Amino acid sequence: MMPVRTKAALLGVLALGLPLSALGQADLKAAIATDYDANLKPLFEHFHANPELSHREFKTAARIAEEMRMLGYRVTEGVGGTGVVSVLENGAGPTVMIRADMDGLPVFEDNELPYVSRATQEDIEGVVKPVMHACGHDTHITSLVGTARQMMMRKDDWSGTLVLIGQPAEERISGARMMLEDGLYERFPKPDYALAFHVSADVATGRIVVPLGITASSSDSVDIIVHGVGAHGASPHRGLDPVLIASQIVVSLQSVVSRTIAPLEAGVITVGSIHGGSKHNIIGDEVKLQLTVRSNNPDVRTQLLDAIDRVAEGVAVSMGVPENLRPDVIRSPVETTPPTINDAETAARLRSVFANQLGDGVLYEKKQQGMGAEDFAYFVTPESGVKGVYFSVGGTPEADLADAPSHHSPFFLIQPEPSIKLGTEAMVAGALSLLAKD
Repeated sequence: MMPVRTKAALLGVLALGLPLSALGQADLKAAIATDYDANLKPLFEHFHANPELSHREFKTAARIAEEMRMLGYRVTEGVGGTGVVSVLENGAGPTVMIRADMDGLPVFEDNELPYVSRATQEDIEGVVKPVMHACGHDTHITSLVGTARQMMMRKDDWSGTLVLIGQPAEERISGARMMLEDGLYERFPKPDYALAFHVSADVATGRIVVPLGITASSSDSVDIIVHGVGAHGASPHRGLDPVLIASQIVVSLQSVVSRTIAPLEAGVITVGSIHGGSKHNIIGDEVKLQLTVRSNNPDVRTQLLDAIDRVAEGVAVSMGVPENLRPDVIRSPVETTPPTINDAETAARLRSVFANQLGDGVLYEKKQQGMGAEDFAYFVTPESGVKGVYFSVGGTPEADLADAPSHHSPFFLIQPEPSIKLGTEAMVAGALSLLAKD
């Protein structure tokens, strides 16, 4: 049975005074505004206050599935772990997939909100951690539900198939691949087009950024285990100090980007974690390093990864480490993704739609800053044949941009109302354009 709040909101939108097939863009804005006040605002606050970690999005997925079933979509849960797939077939035409990522981050929220997260959860390694939507995925899944409602209401205005995805584990850049490995493109209608957006703390509310090419970098997680021989801290000559070896590896890695790849190519090697030893006066026997590697070019990506192997081995050799104790360099088979590159023709088409329908000044030109990664790339690889567009929706008021906390910060805080409304409006306008009747 449809809950009273949802049914009332839907009737309110239907009562705007026009047949659904005649609703124009102004009416779309009004419909989304009505839906936000009645449904999307409390839904967002629920998602924000109850985040879940990657591969542990059980309640989040269940709630998305419930919302989609109430709207009349054919829903399948448990795809690629906790993924949710909702399908609406509406006659002949192309298939458009819209994806929203569901997972939060292991961050303790430091904001003063009535719906602040105080959630904790055991992660996939079995460690209990605080959880926060510190990257805006609560905005994405709320907008997905809003988009689903608007597209269902406008069935007379489009023809084709709509596939809506609640994707797990984007923060571990593994959920998209897991859904594909679980038969996403075989068990469900394969998309001709795939769309996704990310709310951006460094773009002003009311603005949308639609790159014509690369929109996110590749990412690879690499672990290095440095071995040594334990000894007393006062007798270092009687051991083999893995802390010193690891430190030299960290320093040497910083020369890889500056002296290995071409100066105009982009690349990052960051050592995000280093752990070893147990006490002031004990030389331990192991140090563990965790690295993230980013690039925009497949050849550069290979260069960087191969250089890490070479540096780790070379430093160990130079410091007299015997062959049986050389570092182990482990490239994660799971936390890895290629660059996300928009289909230029489809991106240009959506830019035109947004410029013409969403209002003057909505499009914002912003060069790539930093090398964030996004596993949406797996849905739109060149070999898939799926034309993808990934865009950004502004989440911070213009006056606050200079001081806006970054994504993944405990202080991360976007403005949900303008972000969700504009994200939903853009998705609906884009989908209607791609699914327009002949």
